[in-house]
Amino acid sequence: MSDILLSDGKALLHVEQIHHWLASSYWSPGIERALVERAIAGSHALGAYRDGKQIGFARAITDHATFAWIADVWVDEAGRGQGLGRRMVQWFVDHPDFAGIRRIGLVTRDAHGVYDKIGFHPLIRADRYMERLSPEAEAFARGAA
Repeated sequence: MSDILLSDGKALLHVEQIHHWLASSYWSPGIERALVERAIAGSHALGAYRDGKQIGFARAITDHATFAWIADVWVDEAGRGQGLGRRMVQWFVDHPDFAGIRRIGLVTRDAHGVYDKIGFHPLIRADRYMERLSPEAEAFARGAA
C-alpha cells in the first residue's frame, strides 16, 4: 500500500469521480454534484491516489481546534480490503492541523471494526447527543436499515 499517495491538495481531487461514488453510496444516494462541490469546498478533503488515479476520498468538517467530523470515506471497489479507509481516517487523526482536537466523530453502518482499531468507539453519552435533520434526511434515516 506504499504505492498510494494521500494528499489534501484540492486541485488533485477528481470531483466527477467523487460525485459518482457518493451518489451511489448508502448514505447519500443520488446526491447532486453541486452539493458534493459545496461539501468539498467547506471541508478538509483528502484524496487517495495510485499511479495518478484517484482511488479513495474522505473529508473532515472541522474548526481545527476542538471538533472534527469525518465523512464520506470511500474506497474504490478495486482498492477495498487493503486498509485504505482506515489509513485515510488515521491520516486525519495524525495530521498536525488536528492535533489537540478533543472530539472526532464519524458515522458508519458497517465499518465499526475498521475504525475501532484506531480508537473510535460507540458514543459514551449518547443521551446527550441531538440532531436536527431536514425532512428528507429524516425520512431517509427512519427508512434506512
